[in-house]
Amino acid sequence: MQYVRLYTGPDGLSHFEDVDVPTVPGSQPETELSQVFPVKGLVMRHHGAEYEQDFHVAPRRQFVVNLVGEVEIVASGGETRRFGPGSIMLAEDTTGKGHISRLLTDERFSLFIHLE
Repeated sequence: MQYVRLYTGPDGLSHFEDVDVPTVPGSQPETELSQVFPVKGLVMRHHGAEYEQDFHVAPRRQFVVNLVGEVEIVASGGETRRFGPGSIMLAEDTTGKGHISRLLTDERFSLFIHLE
């Protein structure tokens, strides 16, 4: 399993990193489990077709799980990535210049999971 981490580097800019999630076998066949991630809360979010946010930082450490639609994230460090249904991003760029979020489809449904 894997997720994408968006973090602030020592340069004050946001960067992406691919993170492999360590797993252990589950109790059922063909099942793998990650560690438990302690969470504070969950927000279900809908964006309409005109959604675009200029440079901003994440308001807190949070996993963003995209359910429907596709979003493009532009890290201030220069890299651009697209996130479609099923993608998981850990937003940790809570300081610095931040990132741009741009919707690429008519709508987007996602889960914002606030971490402790």
